[in-house]
Amino acid sequence: MAKVKTALVQMSCVADKQQNINKAIEKIKEAAAAGAQIVCLQELFTSLYFCDVEDYENFKLAEAIPGPATDTLSALAKELGVVIIASLFEKRTEGLYHNTTAVLDADGTYLGKYRKMHIPDDPAYYEKFYFTPGDLGYKVFKTKFATIGVLICWDQWYPEAARITSLMGAEILFYPTAIGWATSQDEATNTEQYNAWQTIQRSHAVANGVHVVSVNRVGFEQDGAMKFWGGSFVSNPFGSIIYKASHEAEEVKIVEIDTKLTDRYRTHWPFLRDRRIDSYQPITKRYIDE
Repeated sequence: MAKVKTALVQMSCVADKQQNINKAIEKIKEAAAAGAQIVCLQELFTSLYFCDVEDYENFKLAEAIPGPATDTLSALAKELGVVIIASLFEKRTEGLYHNTTAVLDADGTYLGKYRKMHIPDDPAYYEKFYFTPGDLGYKVFKTKFATIGVLICWDQWYPEAARITSLMGAEILFYPTAIGWATSQDEATNTEQYNAWQTIQRSHAVANGVHVVSVNRVGFEQDGAMKFWGGSFVSNPFGSIIYKASHEAEEVKIVEIDTKLTDRYRTHWPFLRDRRIDSYQPITKRYIDE
């Protein structure tokens, strides 16, 4: 299928896990009613962004994957006939946790999961306290509507992740995200940070000739100290923004993507065809069958 209707669900979260899940379900239904085929939720959508503190109580938010959340979303995907990309806090086993995204196909099938490979450790983003780096490698998922690659938030800053996933056959790259501004910052700093975040992902679209879909959360958290900046967007394979969400509001937006454009862009700007695979084979040979 060449043309795919993707849905970006940009939403705010609260402390109550079930309330967030219920909100996500309603927004997935809204997206499906508007014609969506692939629905992407933001990073860790079932909770507030808890990594702002190092607190052992937060490990109670984690669950197995597959598990309760994926069971619920699998049934919803089957009911609505949509693919769901769901970012969750995974408890792999006792004392071992991951930042993980599950993919549910349009018939409700659990296609698998990707575990975040790059883990940040910055002020208010203490993810290394909670998450073990992914051990599954980079992944693509052959859904009913497209073969998709899923990377997660901090992975956005690394061109190798986008390149490897694209070489594995991803027709669209999805990035569930949770990133924001400290409310103590000035507007110039905010603008510069957002532009850097968007620019690096647009560069992945250009370098790999694929559409990029980035979905961020929105709203104030951490007792008002953090404003998650929204700004979810879709870039075409030439880095042009074909949709950008606001920095303020929750949104459900359907964007139609023509995956056939990848062939045209890659043919005329052959960054993949001209690649010197031998020069970076050590980082690709684990994933790519040459």
